[in-house]
Amino acid sequence: MNIAQYIDHTLLKPATTIHELKNLCEEAVQYNFFAVCVPPPLVKNARAVLGGSAVKTATVIGFPFGYSVARAKQAEVQQAIQDGADELDVVINLVALRSKAWQYLELEMEGIVEAAHAQNRLVKVIIESGILTDEEIIKCCEIYAKVGVDFLKTSTGYAEKGATIEAVQLMRQHLPSTIQIKASGGIRTYEQAEQYVKAGANRLGCSASVAIVTGAPQNGTAEY
Repeated sequence: MNIAQYIDHTLLKPATTIHELKNLCEEAVQYNFFAVCVPPPLVKNARAVLGGSAVKTATVIGFPFGYSVARAKQAEVQQAIQDGADELDVVINLVALRSKAWQYLELEMEGIVEAAHAQNRLVKVIIESGILTDEEIIKCCEIYAKVGVDFLKTSTGYAEKGATIEAVQLMRQHLPSTIQIKASGGIRTYEQAEQYVKAGANRLGCSASVAIVTGAPQNGTAEY
């Protein structure tokens, strides 16, 4: 399996430096990762380092807690697009979810998806599956399928629990085939990455990306 093409090479710590960002982008080009995922203030820098490479630039919106108001998230989306982001990983409002404010969640993402799709950008919705019940995950699948997001994403990596194989399988069972899945949070080895892809993940958010691809079996036994 060419695992590199599933990976969003990720660096989202709050004190990220330009030097670290440059290394991230150079690694993404070297190993042919699908995208880099970087903090919003560094989108322009990432685009500049990536140059004319095929690596996409992703950033996060409402990160990591998701409870900023919808209008603030929409402003972040517009700025990210203006700065050159190809893909937007948007954290849902978990306060609204726990209050069962389903209409709020739908309307919040409706505006974001409309703005992003109008400019041919992809939207990945982060639901923080590790702290949700199965019923809440299924409800998210229903809401965000209706809104027409491009991806449902498991986790920010900042909650007490990240991705699980079971959550990815549950999402795949309850999403239409047109909506893809991104697993993130705690994926550190080639074997784990391969398991997530086999479970239904179309993209992987990883900070240990180089270790994952360099740890791939060399004997061809892990083809998929």
